[in-house]
Amino acid sequence: MNFIESVKERAKQVKKTIVLPETMDRRTMIAADIILQEGIANLILIGNEKEIEENSVGCDLSKAKIIHPETDELTEELVQKLYELRKEKGMTIEEARRLLLEDYMYYACMLVKMGMADGAVSGACHSTSNTLRPALQIVKTAPNAELVSAFFLMVVPDCKYGEDGTFIFADSGLEQNPDSEKLAAIAASSADSFELLVQKTPIVAFLSHSTMGSAKHADVDKVVNAVHIAKEKYPSILLDGELQLDAAIVPSVAESKAPDSKVAGKANVLIFPDLDAGNIGYKLVQRLAKAEAYGPITQGMASPINDLSRGCSADDIVGVVAITAVQAQGK
Repeated sequence: MNFIESVKERAKQVKKTIVLPETMDRRTMIAADIILQEGIANLILIGNEKEIEENSVGCDLSKAKIIHPETDELTEELVQKLYELRKEKGMTIEEARRLLLEDYMYYACMLVKMGMADGAVSGACHSTSNTLRPALQIVKTAPNAELVSAFFLMVVPDCKYGEDGTFIFADSGLEQNPDSEKLAAIAASSADSFELLVQKTPIVAFLSHSTMGSAKHADVDKVVNAVHIAKEKYPSILLDGELQLDAAIVPSVAESKAPDSKVAGKANVLIFPDLDAGNIGYKLVQRLAKAEAYGPITQGMASPINDLSRGCSADDIVGVVAITAVQAQGK
């Protein structure tokens, strides 16, 4: 059984309720059909019934709950709650109502905030900022989390590196240029996410263009400092750096470049120095190695709210919903 099939099976064991607000997208409707037929999660679809019907021709969505914000009696209650949550930031009742009626991701996040759903997935036809801004405003950071970050769960076919080709790449979706403290926190969250989702021991490499002092630059210093912070704050996590990518995952290279490292050559959690590197890295592996790429998956959120690449397929959406459901189980 491959990785995503195992996640689907775990999701089925304790079914969670996930909101899909992008009912204007055909891929979402196809994914919803698969999710419902396979019993991966309970679904709430937000949108106009007529539009949903037009976009779901050939799909069976009879098991889904459909909420049309303009007519549902729940809307006014959510308007009031959103206003109360955001009034100190200057939000008015009128603005709260407009957001809930016009931006279905706000509605989805309010359902999660109110405990009416366990998580939400969006981003097939919206940007990451459109997906995560409402989540950060409404659902917010978990009490025990230092920050919210994002990762891609990468599954590389016929790959002997990582955990049989399975890796976490972080941060590949949210933190633009994390400092050393943030890099250390991202590493800790990513280790937890790997253990939850892959159910194997995380082995964390902090990546750089330098391996163990081979290059000198402020960018390298940032990563070196992050490793020192992480080792001090999270002594139970197996981590090391700074490591070039080949030294992190290829045993023969690790023997040459970092022979004393317990991580080099074995890493399955890769911490990139900034968002540029992380985003470019995951897309290179996805396109050139034909890897499955699930995400951006958020971590550190009070409840799981996850993003999609706008180039995603219906199967990708199914996979992210299954991951979201398992994250909700972990809460």
